[in-house]
Amino acid sequence: MKVKSSSSKVLGLYAITPDMDDTDELCRIVEMAIKGGVKIVQYRNKSAKSRLQITQSSRLLEICREYQIPLVINDNVKLCLALDADGVHIGISDGNLAEIKNRIGDNKILGASCYNSLEIARKAVEEGADYIAFGSCFSSITKPHAPSVDLNLFKDAKCFGVPIVGIGGITLDNVSQVKEAGADSVAVITSLWNSADINMTAKQFSNLLSN
Repeated sequence: MKVKSSSSKVLGLYAITPDMDDTDELCRIVEMAIKGGVKIVQYRNKSAKSRLQITQSSRLLEICREYQIPLVINDNVKLCLALDADGVHIGISDGNLAEIKNRIGDNKILGASCYNSLEIARKAVEEGADYIAFGSCFSSITKPHAPSVDLNLFKDAKCFGVPIVGIGGITLDNVSQVKEAGADSVAVITSLWNSADINMTAKQFSNLLSN
């Protein structure tokens, strides 16, 4: 299966933003993480109202454009298109992937949460997903009730021909396990944003993923 050009952007360290009302601080820490080696950013703020989401994602898009890395919007196709962001990430209950891919076009990234299911992943790729995400790889503070994933699933999913993202409880201590299992990218939240030195933590993750 030929890998789409949009898929080639989903590699390495994938940062998902924390819920934060302070837009200036959010932009500061995201830029620190990008300087440390983050290769793709997903804007996710479930607690923010629409106006704040627009403000924050617009600011983040400017930063991502400056560093030439993609900004993906979580679960909000309308916001992605309004901003002309680089893509959108969709959960299983957040819309029809084929319809969403038709709306955003082939030049934007469509990511899909596949939890611990190869069947969901197969259907997602058939409907146009540019990458598939499996999780939770380990116990996760962000989503404590998320289904757990057998890391052997990553090798089985290679047949789909799109990048595979691991998510959930990934830390500096276990990220190598996810990479060795076959993940092309790892998504991090708590282990990055709660660290004492975000820039250094991003560098450490990036080094482990590139070795």
